[in-house]
Amino acid sequence: MAAILAALRHNPLLWLLIFVPAVLAGERVRPEAHTLLFVFSVLAIVPLAALLSEATSWVAAKTGDAVGALLNATLGTLTELVIAVTALRAGEYVLVKASVAGAIVANSLFIVGASFLLGGLKHHVQEFNHVNARFQASLLFLATIALLVPSAISAADGRAAAFTQQVSLVLSGLLIAAYGLALLFSLGTHRELFTGAHHSDEAPRPIGLALITLAVVTVFVALVSEIFVESVQQAAVSFGMTPAFVGFIVVALIGASAEMATTFSAARRNRLDLSVGIALSAATQLALFVAPFLVLLSYAIAPAPMDLRFWMSAVVMILVAALSVALVTNSGRSTWFVGVLLLMIYAIFATSLYLMPPLVR
Repeated sequence: MAAILAALRHNPLLWLLIFVPAVLAGERVRPEAHTLLFVFSVLAIVPLAALLSEATSWVAAKTGDAVGALLNATLGTLTELVIAVTALRAGEYVLVKASVAGAIVANSLFIVGASFLLGGLKHHVQEFNHVNARFQASLLFLATIALLVPSAISAADGRAAAFTQQVSLVLSGLLIAAYGLALLFSLGTHRELFTGAHHSDEAPRPIGLALITLAVVTVFVALVSEIFVESVQQAAVSFGMTPAFVGFIVVALIGASAEMATTFSAARRNRLDLSVGIALSAATQLALFVAPFLVLLSYAIAPAPMDLRFWMSAVVMILVAALSVALVTNSGRSTWFVGVLLLMIYAIFATSLYLMPPLVR
């Protein structure tokens, strides 16, 4: 209990946890108030993601930056995964694909860019492990190729639905296999290439408390996500937004708040290895594991199977994000203006989606 109270004092976002019981109660009392439930669910997911980040940092406190970044990214994507699974069960395929694609782009451009900016405002020049950054960027490029095939075929020939479904199954297996091999390479055979120069400065916390916190937070994220998915369609109309924009921008940023809490703090402490590692590990995990996993899972829980066919503009945005990350991380050095460049690219994407949203299936 003392650790939880200390976390509340340390992270003001956790006071928003009051919206968790509020949205659960609101769903029972006024289930027709979709806009209000949408706002409450957004405000509830943010502190849950922040608490997830706190518990993750407790677990990762004794690891180096490479393993700690992977662990933070893995547990940080739980929020996106739970939201996506909830939307998948409801048959909201546009929201699922938009949230996954948006989370990939948000981690690659927004979180990395904001980390460079925040860290650069405090430190004149910062250094990080460029080998890891380029490795993650190459994995993102691989995922983009896999997403491009079914999307391009579908755009060229609308009658290729059966083939699109078949090739999505095969590509899903290949992407998951590639992700497993990437973990073997980075954490096993060539681990020395990905070791950062810093070590964790987090005070160790009881591992039991961390695991209990992770389990409880995951349950509440699932409950709140169900309300979010049920209310997002009507709320999007009220705010003048399409489900694609809500998924690509709003849901992606909300789901990535766990990564933001850790990466921004690490960047300010001059630990860019951890910041870049968490953000790009989360992006590649979403592209190589979460997206294909959802395709396979759709055969069991969704009204109909989902494929890997994304709208072409989303694939282009993921490709641009991968190439941008590869370009700006090539030297292993960063300043605040590099962060501004990445944030500008993300702002261009967000503005374009809001003003002229893509037509998706």
